[in-house]
Amino acid sequence: MPAPLHPAWRRLGERLRELSPLVVAFSGGVDSSLLLAAAVEFLGPGVPAVLCVGPFTAPWEAERARALAAELGAELIEIDADELDQTEIAANDAQRCYHCKRLRLGLLAELARARGWKSVAEGSQLDDAREQRPGSRAVKELGVASPLAEAGLDKAAVRALSRALGLPTAEIPSAACLATRIPAGVPLTAEALARVAQGEAALRGFITGQIRLRDQFPLARLELEIQTLPKAVVDPWRTAINNILEPLGYRQVCLDLAGYRVSGQEKV
Repeated sequence: MPAPLHPAWRRLGERLRELSPLVVAFSGGVDSSLLLAAAVEFLGPGVPAVLCVGPFTAPWEAERARALAAELGAELIEIDADELDQTEIAANDAQRCYHCKRLRLGLLAELARARGWKSVAEGSQLDDAREQRPGSRAVKELGVASPLAEAGLDKAAVRALSRALGLPTAEIPSAACLATRIPAGVPLTAEALARVAQGEAALRGFITGQIRLRDQFPLARLELEIQTLPKAVVDPWRTAINNILEPLGYRQVCLDLAGYRVSGQEKV
């Protein structure tokens, strides 16, 4: 894999060498995929990466992460953090993302200590620091490294380097865990998360771009990208959407005319 000639890329390599041996917190998204690709490039094949699976992780995102880790030659370790067993996470209050991030990164820190790895690295980049992200507090508290941000990479640079490396994640839209589909303050359950996962998976079979199935059970509020909204109100999409969501128990299916937008819960 040829390294792009980019000063930030070289700084990223230097930082990764300082942190080695390390384990990468990996989701298969744009940022963590570049981080893992860089770790393999600069530190060699077999770099360990941990993917958190379970009811919070969308199945299609887990599959993408597995495929990319195998393609890059990383050692993929899957763990289920059992987030719903944690009262402060299942309560789904304003600090859910913080508690979830702390739980997941804490498990990685324990694994690193057990296996003799020096560092845990995660994929925050510079643009993340400009937003209110409850999860960033957990990163600091646990002493987890953020090599992309430390090397001076923002989202645009991450995508540019991903394209230069030929990563399939270069142009994918931002993702968020399935818990963000449940309104804040509504307790999380395995049943609700599975309902959302099943519905979104089926919708992604024919709808492109961002999709959010906001679960206000028994109402389903569907957020799509603006340019796709007209297709959703006429057949065959209209009938297909109803045929997917009504068997899941939704009594009403509503299309949000404002389209897809990032919710506060998605800023982890």
